[in-house]
Amino acid sequence: MTLRFYDTASAEVRDFVPLVPGKVSLYYCGATVQGMPHVGHIRSAIAFDQLTRWLEYRGFRVTVVRNVTDIDDKILAKSEASFHPDFEQEPGAVPEEEWWALAYRYEQEFLKAYDTLGVSRPTYEPRATGHIPEMHALIQQLIDRGHAYPALDGSGDVYFDVRSWNKYGALTRQKIDDMQGAADADPRGKKDPRDFALWKGYKEGEPTTASWVSPWGTGRPGWHLECSAMVTKYLGTEFDIHGGGLDLRFPHHENEMAQSQAAGHGFANFWMHNGMVTYQGEKMSKSVGNTVSPAEMLEIAPPRVVRYYLGQAQYRSVLDYQPTSLQEAAAAVERIDGFVSRALRSTMTQDGAAGLFSYGTVPEAFAAAMDDDLNVPQALAVLHDTVRAGNSALTDGDPAATRQALASVTDMLRVLGISATAQPAVDDQATGALGTLIEAQLSARAEARARKDWAASDAIRDTLAAAGVLVEDNADGATWSLQRG
Repeated sequence: MTLRFYDTASAEVRDFVPLVPGKVSLYYCGATVQGMPHVGHIRSAIAFDQLTRWLEYRGFRVTVVRNVTDIDDKILAKSEASFHPDFEQEPGAVPEEEWWALAYRYEQEFLKAYDTLGVSRPTYEPRATGHIPEMHALIQQLIDRGHAYPALDGSGDVYFDVRSWNKYGALTRQKIDDMQGAADADPRGKKDPRDFALWKGYKEGEPTTASWVSPWGTGRPGWHLECSAMVTKYLGTEFDIHGGGLDLRFPHHENEMAQSQAAGHGFANFWMHNGMVTYQGEKMSKSVGNTVSPAEMLEIAPPRVVRYYLGQAQYRSVLDYQPTSLQEAAAAVERIDGFVSRALRSTMTQDGAAGLFSYGTVPEAFAAAMDDDLNVPQALAVLHDTVRAGNSALTDGDPAATRQALASVTDMLRVLGISATAQPAVDDQATGALGTLIEAQLSARAEARARKDWAASDAIRDTLAAAGVLVEDNADGATWSLQRG
């Protein structure tokens, strides 16, 4: 077994060897909770959930930390807007909402979306506002080492001196002189326009609840500083993997890496970034009106279908949304569920429930694909090949091959996080009774079709469909399976 992942910092696929044998430390950037989750947030969470599940399958004990940015310029601006007389209430917005209440409300929306789409909860989910002392300590380290300075205009800001760190720009392979100025604070107090804020001094009109006492004056942390302080608090000054969306590479992750390494920390051994989601080949934009939210997707399709769609591409590639994307994902999930349902029914008919959930291992081709930088498209191809082989085994009346295919499919679904939300019934008597009733309906339908009573045939099919039973006609007659949400 050789796990290989693409490392953004070295721009190459490298063998993955954890810093501590048998354990993996993973930090990925969570939400800045200033609005409802968008599809990019959810794709990122699903990508790193797939990574976590695969590492666990490979036998590692994985510690996952995903932060919540609950203090930020955007959060304060949105809260301030809610107090304005011309406030336009968007869905879910609350007039005259304090920033901390707004942040907490949206944090719950993110958790709801993650849970709905089967994203496992992290080991810990720290909030930025709970780690101010750690941020103060990191700022002081940087000042003491000559890499940070209090603002020259007495504003109370503290900046990272980018020219003091000769590796600045290494993550994104840029030269300082080619970069634009950092737009996170007024440049008047900076030595260089590209210097970024570690601490932001309190400004007149800001809520006093959004500021903390510091050695440099009352204020609040800069965005980039927050993640460095939180990850080292829980995973140490050197850890295995830092992840996030491709849009965070610069300036956020570049600045994180610079300030952490300048403080003497080894920081992340691997940097992993997931690709963006586009809409019919174009970047999603509210101003253009070509966005689709997770909530909108869930109105079209069940959670497992949405998860299948958002997780089907290789994590580093662009995932393009088309009007037919969810229908195609639904058809794929339906094919998988159809086999699982028929195989379960066949297995329980042959052997009862005993040993039904004694899972085996995923196919070697699936494992090879996942080991190769999480090649999920290739892994899904193996999954569908196994479904086809399982269907052939059912047709051929080969119970051993059917059981093997079922075990393999079940394991692959679990690894990818797209298992059926409800376990099938394993009570032999109940299963037998259900099968008898359905088979009786199918017999009646076959008789109706034989006498060309199409209305009666359709009525039986529709009644079964309303009860969650999918009927499929083929050359050998009708088969049935339970539809899954």
